[in-house]
Amino acid sequence: MRIVPFIISTVVTVALVFALNKRWGTIPALGKFLSPQTGFWQNAEANGEDMTEDFAFGQLKGKVNVYLDERLVPHVFAEKEEDAYFVQGFLHAKYRLWQMDFNSRAASGRLSEILDNPALLNYDRLQRRSGMVFAAENMLTEIKKDAFSQGVLDAYTAGINAYISSLTESTLPLEFKLLGYKPEAWTNLKSALFVKLMAADLAGMNYARDIPFTNQKSFFSQEEMKLLFPAISDSSQPIIPTGTLFTAPTVTAVKPATADSLYFNNDSTLNPPATPKVTDITGSNNWAVSGSKTASGAPILCNDPHLRLTLPSIWFEMQLTTPTMNVYGATFASIPGVVIGFNDNVAFGVTNAGRDVMDYYRIKFKDDSRREYWYNGVWKPAQIRKEEIKKADGSVFKEDVAYTVFGPVLYDKTFNNGDSTINESLAMRWTAHDPSNELLVWIKLDRAKNHADYLDAMTHMAAPAQNFVFAAKNGDIAIGQFGKYPLRWEGQGLYVMPGEDTSYAWQGWIPQADVPHVLNPVQGFVQSANQRAADSTYPYFIPGDYIAPRGISLQQHLTQMQNITVDDMKRLQNDVYSPLAATAIPLLLQHTDEAYLNSSELKYLNQLKTWDFNVSADATAPTIYQAWYDSLEKQIWNDEFARVKKTVAWPDEQTLFESLKKDSFFRFIDNVKTSETETLNQQVTTAFKLAAAGLAEEEKTNGLVWWTHKGSSILHLLRESLL
Repeated sequence: MRIVPFIISTVVTVALVFALNKRWGTIPALGKFLSPQTGFWQNAEANGEDMTEDFAFGQLKGKVNVYLDERLVPHVFAEKEEDAYFVQGFLHAKYRLWQMDFNSRAASGRLSEILDNPALLNYDRLQRRSGMVFAAENMLTEIKKDAFSQGVLDAYTAGINAYISSLTESTLPLEFKLLGYKPEAWTNLKSALFVKLMAADLAGMNYARDIPFTNQKSFFSQEEMKLLFPAISDSSQPIIPTGTLFTAPTVTAVKPATADSLYFNNDSTLNPPATPKVTDITGSNNWAVSGSKTASGAPILCNDPHLRLTLPSIWFEMQLTTPTMNVYGATFASIPGVVIGFNDNVAFGVTNAGRDVMDYYRIKFKDDSRREYWYNGVWKPAQIRKEEIKKADGSVFKEDVAYTVFGPVLYDKTFNNGDSTINESLAMRWTAHDPSNELLVWIKLDRAKNHADYLDAMTHMAAPAQNFVFAAKNGDIAIGQFGKYPLRWEGQGLYVMPGEDTSYAWQGWIPQADVPHVLNPVQGFVQSANQRAADSTYPYFIPGDYIAPRGISLQQHLTQMQNITVDDMKRLQNDVYSPLAATAIPLLLQHTDEAYLNSSELKYLNQLKTWDFNVSADATAPTIYQAWYDSLEKQIWNDEFARVKKTVAWPDEQTLFESLKKDSFFRFIDNVKTSETETLNQQVTTAFKLAAAGLAEEEKTNGLVWWTHKGSSILHLLRESLL
């Protein structure tokens, strides 16, 4: 009978060995993960651990010292230029390797390889069809033309691989153990992919509203589209001070003769796909004040970048010192150099330009094979890129992506976001696809000595376009919106364009000499906060998704401030005053019929009457205001925009309040679905009552405290795959 217990114990043992060495959904293989020798225990760091180490690398050409300060910020001192970048790569990998690996996979459409999540296949296909690897390859081709930047990138990549080579099963970063895979060798392509990932985030689909606008122009006239989506906000304070004289354009784009009939008309036969909902764009702030406005007489530069808050952080603080540079600031773990910071002579920072540098073209294929498309009167062969997406379950998804003269075909009936009515093929034209070498921007900025060096560095900026603020020890301050911008005729790129010939192709580029830029303005400061770069006198068409309120606030503050100190700048960076709410609340109160409000509703209204318009984390008035706005937005737009059955882009908050302020009989106030004609007072009051009902329920759970209502949090990059 002893055989029975033996068999049972054997079966249990085999089952446990199998179960503990297999990944179950999002649960790692617990045998390896819990192993005392190689599991997650090995990733613990001892309190007060001595970080002193000596390394010897054959790739180094000289001596390098690295000092970690009390916040573990690395300060790198190298005798040779390329050695500093080698060590930067090593340190980036030491502290951020999994993040770097994950981002490169996300950019190239390879997340399905490591995450068993069926929804990621669509994401990976989107990245492939967006031409992300194609764009990165073109960047590397351009980098090879410059020996120094090629050497910098080679050294950086070698440093990363030196760290990867040192890893053992037990020293693998925790995330690799959780997901059950090992890092690949780093390549220059992966660094280029990171640049393109940032381009997609900051100058990609979120800023190109061609498809939703095309869906909407079937229902709205051109006059209405201009009213709903004005090119310039009435109250905006542009980056280049109002009144600046711009020179006449040195080049102009010519509108096709067919534009009014084929492009601007509201053709109801157009049927672009339903695209993912456009993400609300957050923004950044930067400014510099001249010595004429500071207590010390020296310029002060500030930057407050608002990229996503994640764990690990997207930023990595570092100092790099070589015989030709001594630069300190924020870096990106995936590319060499300091991106935001200062050296011995200058300081520099960035905010996003928000410019639309992506257009879509309708492509006419000869047949479903998509091997030939009609262009300039002939069937032109498409370039086919064969894509294979390996999946975590071992299967492989294959598809051919067609490339045209405009770029890759992103959407067609084989990839249409579930919209089975789609027969159209849309190709993407994007500045990030063009050859460029953005690494030279930071290589040169990190060594810049003056404004001329700054302008020289800016010649290499293509995508994502940024507002680069500048200050120098010699007293100069400057700002410019630098990048590669297509030369467009008025209205070009707002909608999907015909792609059967050259008529609607981009006609060149806005010359860098004509890019909005100002040096030492009379007002004594420069600032940007993702608003439009220039006023209506700027001679080029510059569409984009701009944000006005923070720029208004900065302009007001900096105009008034004198004898500015560093502490004054810190307070300004932490300022949470909302100029938009300060404009909107008096307007809303003016059109609220309080006689129709009950006591509970009046309680919320009275809080807004006494609000100082500071959006403090523990305040409740911001929650009430936001709920009122959300409700009013639906009251005003829902009826008209309900006719658009696909992706909808609604006018922004600034546009709504400026429209209501200018015209209390604004045509969109009335609900077209009812027989009566609603007034502004009715809509504002109804919106408040609806908001108050929701607020009463929410108050029971969070007390309407702003930070809990907003739901701000900092989550790990794995949140979507493990939750």
